[in-house]
Amino acid sequence: MTGESLVLLACGDVGPIHEPAEGYGAHVRATLQAADLRFAQVERVYSERGALQVHSGGEHSRVKPHMASVFDDCRFDVVSVASNHAMDWGEDALLDSIDLFRRKGIVPVGAGRNLEEARQPAFINGNGVRVAFLAYCSVLREGYAAGPKKAGIAPLRAHTYYEAVEYQAGVPPRVITVPYEEDLENMCADIAAAKRSANAVIVSLHWGIHFIPRMIADYQKTAARAAFAAGADLILGHHAHVPKAIGVYGGKACFYSLSNFIMSSRAKTPHQAEVFEKRYGVRLDPDYPHLPYGEDAKRSLIAKAVVTPDGVEKTSFLPVLIDKQLRPEPLRRQDPRFADAVQYMEWASEGFPHTFAVEDDEVVIRAGA
Repeated sequence: MTGESLVLLACGDVGPIHEPAEGYGAHVRATLQAADLRFAQVERVYSERGALQVHSGGEHSRVKPHMASVFDDCRFDVVSVASNHAMDWGEDALLDSIDLFRRKGIVPVGAGRNLEEARQPAFINGNGVRVAFLAYCSVLREGYAAGPKKAGIAPLRAHTYYEAVEYQAGVPPRVITVPYEEDLENMCADIAAAKRSANAVIVSLHWGIHFIPRMIADYQKTAARAAFAAGADLILGHHAHVPKAIGVYGGKACFYSLSNFIMSSRAKTPHQAEVFEKRYGVRLDPDYPHLPYGEDAKRSLIAKAVVTPDGVEKTSFLPVLIDKQLRPEPLRRQDPRFADAVQYMEWASEGFPHTFAVEDDEVVIRAGA
């Protein structure tokens, strides 16, 4: 690190289940190593303990501890363990994962042995700059949230309501989502407290509607505005497995979804693929059987922020495309795929305040008109 500034690179979902784990970072190691600080979202639990929970998202969410080497290989410094799968195998597997990352020298946030621990920020100091990280999850199954005396995940849950929009029976209703008041108040209090001890507060949110491009739930916009009002300087969203909008609020950027970064999963059977496409209106890509989240699941981005003692000075993103070996590749400006990625993000961000400007191999984000 040189000068009073710190460069953060932040990535989306990481959690491959296929070996070798070390091969996934081949195209991106150099890019990540050039940063001062690296962040990612953890999509699996790393343990050989635990029992599959009744409300779990499937047994694929627990993998052998050695598979966490992908985080070492990419030199991540801070990770969010606040995912919808973090409690699929119960408290033991979650706590094993947290302990594993700590032994590696990687700081986990967003979960813990109780609610107080799950809400604790991680403070990273470097080059005269102090950055706080907080993490929460909105897509929690029953019993996954941490409690006063219960291990689990820091929650930012949402209520769902259905409002009739027509007098005719059978017309689809309007879906309304509202954050839990207590969860939102807790998050805002955490942000305000962290801001008193840090130059910048980065908030990681595992939230939203997965697989469907462009669809953003009401509660996400409500929570984003509240987080920024409380003092957050940058929001890093994930869970959707597809890139989604970037919005700028009061000069601060919200990445609604950073998409996949290094992910793999079991291939879907023909029947499962048919059900998936009917449910979400999204086709699977036959060239990516182990990235079964839709045709745009191979699109990704790395969020970049330059943090100074005055806060986040500059925010941008690096367009990324995941290859058929599921290796993320940062794209260069002269590559036609770079322009396609920027165009896609413009489309995904329609209706959200933003302006994109290409500078070298990154896309700088500024407030909209």
